Amino acid sequence: MVRIRKPLGATIWPMTCAALLIPASLGLTTGLRAGHVEEWARMKPLIPRGYVCFRATNIISLDGKLAEPTWQAAPWTQDFVEIRGDEKAAPRLRTRAKMLWDSTNLYLAAELEAPHVWSTIKQRDADLAQENAFEIFLDPDGDSHDYCELTFNALNTAREVLLDKPYKDGGSASRSFELAGLRSHVQVRGSVNDPRDLDTGWTIEIALPWAALAEHAGRRAPPSDGEQWRLNFCRVEWPTDKAGGRYRKLAGAPPAHWSWSAQGVDDMHRPEKWGYVQFSRKRGTRAPFIPDPALPARNALQELYYYQKDFHQQNQRWASSLAELHLTFPPITGLESTPVINLTADGYEATLDGPMQGLKPLRWHIRQDALFWTDPDLRTLLDLYYQRVLSESTPEP
Repeated sequence: MVRIRKPLGATIWPMTCAALLIPASLGLTTGLRAGHVEEWARMKPLIPRGYVCFRATNIISLDGKLAEPTWQAAPWTQDFVEIRGDEKAAPRLRTRAKMLWDSTNLYLAAELEAPHVWSTIKQRDADLAQENAFEIFLDPDGDSHDYCELTFNALNTAREVLLDKPYKDGGSASRSFELAGLRSHVQVRGSVNDPRDLDTGWTIEIALPWAALAEHAGRRAPPSDGEQWRLNFCRVEWPTDKAGGRYRKLAGAPPAHWSWSAQGVDDMHRPEKWGYVQFSRKRGTRAPFIPDPALPARNALQELYYYQKDFHQQNQRWASSLAELHLTFPPITGLESTPVINLTADGYEATLDGPMQGLKPLRWHIRQDALFWTDPDLRTLLDLYYQRVLSESTPEP
């Protein structure tokens, strides 16, 4: 497994999704405007989606049909949206997913509406995104490093990749990576590669063994009650026409990318905007989704990170202060201090002290390659916080 050495004493926390509004003006600038800052301006308003994953109530047969009562009871995610969150480019085909877990596996399923089901690649670990495909991105410890990308097509061909960090930060992909024991099954409602008829779509059912996930997650597997992992889904859909009795991609036409949680930019490798899956150990019941108690602090450090990337591009060095970045943070609830930048041998480390709804103030960190972490005692405090919220909340009907 590829691993990035984290700062000594750092414990990476699982960032939780919130039904909170991101402040409209986390940062102000007076002259620093370039590509990365513009990207963040599009990303900042988007609130990552959340999903409560319940424990399965009966044995799951991996057949792609999702016919078991426990699958029928599991809620669907919201329909996928255009990856940038552009409402004018809303997906023309419906895509949605659902999740379950038991003592052995994490189960993921997706339903993809498609009047013309098309897939030709049968070689495992080939570049499946060159055709229509379904993708899963998984970063259990939420540190934006060492995450998995799993891709599947309608022929049930799979591709597994492990990335040490996002491509925008110089990341590389380990294509020899395999998630031991991964299983999947596809059910096509119609035919594959036959342009003479109309299809309904295809459904995929995937089992990820906890034993394999535990080797790469940096977290407990299976998770504890209320624990949250970072995750996102994406559908790759190419425009096609019919020629010679088969489908072909339209020359020069780019694919559409539809994701569960919008990214703000056409790039799935922005883990800071992935959704959150919250695990519930209750069988057949509903539990409330827990808001992110540190969203303002997290977004303030992300904003600083994007400003630093533009500053470095323009000046070939890192800024040592907010003043150099022309960046200010007006007082808002949940953000009672401002980030402090410390230059390091490799780049910089920015820190921020942020309260967490009744918990003691905690120090958050980000560095130049997007690694995000907090002080070591946060894991225990977050567990206590989740348990308290769950015990005080009334289950949804």
